[in-house]
Amino acid sequence: MIFISLFITFFEIGLFGFGGGYGMLSLIQHETVETHHWLSTAEFTDIVAISQMTPGPIGINSATYCGYTAIHNAGYGEMMAILGSATATFALVLPTLILMILISRMFMKYMNTPLVQSVFKGLRPAVVGLLAAATLLLCNK
Repeated sequence: MIFISLFITFFEIGLFGFGGGYGMLSLIQHETVETHHWLSTAEFTDIVAISQMTPGPIGINSATYCGYTAIHNAGYGEMMAILGSATATFALVLPTLILMILISRMFMKYMNTPLVQSVFKGLRPAVVGLLAAATLLLCNK
């Protein structure tokens, strides 16, 4: 079924798509246009243009629109296409959600240990220095 294939495809993109939304665009294009033939090149170009114009992350906007268009092009109705957009969006976000839950649980478990407290004490000045350097680089003369 196309929904399972859509979920697996966007889950893999979410899992291996490093570099943010713009980094994911080539993966999304390869999978949806070249591998699965859910979209044409012209449709994908429209998706990128609309995803850049709408508020929000471009990777998530692209996944939402790709899911909708893929299901719609497969001959399903409006409500199924909306379900396709939700499936693609959820699948793209799910790997990050799982990773953040695991990291949060580990942090909550070990946050009061002396080693973790020492690491955070050492990171504070480094973060302040990085922010100050970025501020100085952005300042005009």
